Amino acid sequence: MKIYIPIDSAAVSIGANETADAFTRQDAIADAEIVRTGSRGFYWLEPMVEIEHENRRVGFGPVEAADVPELARAIADGGFESHPHYLGDIDHMLRAQGQRRMTFARCGVIEPTDWSAFVARGGSAGLRAALDNSGQAIVDAVKESGLRGRGGAGFPTGIKWQTVHDTASETKYVVCNADEGDSGTYADRMLMEGDPFTLFEGMAIAGVAVGAEHGLIYLRSEYPDAERVLKRALDVARAEGMLGDSVLGSGKRFDIQVRMGAGAYICGEETSLLESLEGKRGLVRFKPPLPAIQGFMGKPTVINNVITLASVPAIMAQGAPMYADLGINRSRGTLTIQLCGNVARPGLYEMPFGVTLDHLINEIGGGSASGRPVRTAQVGGPLGAYVPAAHFDTPLGYEEMADKKAMIGHGGVVVFDDTVDMMQQARFAMEFCDIESCGKCTPCRVGSVRAQEVIDRIIADDEREANIELLRELCDTMINGSLCAHGGMAPFPVLSALNHFSEDFGVRREAAVTS
Repeated sequence: MKIYIPIDSAAVSIGANETADAFTRQDAIADAEIVRTGSRGFYWLEPMVEIEHENRRVGFGPVEAADVPELARAIADGGFESHPHYLGDIDHMLRAQGQRRMTFARCGVIEPTDWSAFVARGGSAGLRAALDNSGQAIVDAVKESGLRGRGGAGFPTGIKWQTVHDTASETKYVVCNADEGDSGTYADRMLMEGDPFTLFEGMAIAGVAVGAEHGLIYLRSEYPDAERVLKRALDVARAEGMLGDSVLGSGKRFDIQVRMGAGAYICGEETSLLESLEGKRGLVRFKPPLPAIQGFMGKPTVINNVITLASVPAIMAQGAPMYADLGINRSRGTLTIQLCGNVARPGLYEMPFGVTLDHLINEIGGGSASGRPVRTAQVGGPLGAYVPAAHFDTPLGYEEMADKKAMIGHGGVVVFDDTVDMMQQARFAMEFCDIESCGKCTPCRVGSVRAQEVIDRIIADDEREANIELLRELCDTMINGSLCAHGGMAPFPVLSALNHFSEDFGVRREAAVTS
């Protein structure tokens, strides 16, 4: 018998280690092997425990340390299906929700650095397929799949890789942006803590595709558990030949280093990240030149986020048409949605593009945790728009969300019930922009401060209508004048709050929208 218990940092924060320790003290199941895994993403059920016995794997949750003695007796007696925390087959639960676990197929299922378990469940198949093809063929497959950057911009991954592939240089790099700083996002962390080999595999495929031999993972400093897992996994990957002088015996070289960030949100922007990697202050670079042509140390560089790179192995292993068959319109494949905030069932859901916010929040997520009506959800991080409940029928797709003046971003969805004060949320957005600005351009550095002052005057009912008009003008300046997306997108939550929730600003909606 095997007992699977997460070592994911979120699960650990609410008692997974204590639950695991309690299982080691149970004489009734003394012969059971305890396996520490990543998380399946059902955070409302953590700490979640799965047992595998007689070719059957079932889950229980949430299981606190105090619950373990009774559960251990039920497992030993074979009567565990009547246990109050019994969940049944977790894979069946995932399928019943409409999930399609591709990027997260192994996360929460295996021990994160167990190479044999990784390979037994399909790991390395994508890299082996890539090694049997030319670099151009790999790039063509990524293009055909329709994969777009999952870090926020949604730029076609294959086009970026093609540019690096076509740029002549003896030295090229693959950089993984693991500086996951958006509020309400944790997919990158989950993947790195739960299935790091999949990230390495995606980076190695990118290296083979464009002719790069060097990989760098830029990891946010707030992820110490991910750092430990990645470094341990790198040792295993080198020992197993996945990385090194001859990747899986192909004669092609590729290796990876982990570099730690220092807590700057702006370093999630790719050019600021490159500056930081080079040991400089994280300031946004002017573009052109593009990083694909002059990136890290002035060399052609593929720079993608964790989920983008980790999606590539499944594309290479199962075929680009399979991936492209999922999703809607120009949004192909699966989206790793991170549902949190005031919601009953927070967690990670890997769904094909096209699911609506209403289905996600109210059906799968169970509505608000408070039991009150859901009023809005901020989609795409702290710079994302607030989507009103009236627009929850919008399918999650890049263009579909853009039509509503919203975005998908990194897939974070933060839910708010009807007690939220949207004017305060608008002010918070500008305060966040102010604090996290790199300061290089005036519209972002100064505009975010002036916008807070204007909102404060609106709150104080000081020339309300005139200041709302001024706030709109400031937002327009930031959108059109900022050097990067940080300042250019900070107005999105402000304008969405003003347009959809004008009553919180003390004006009629018609006046707010038409002014």
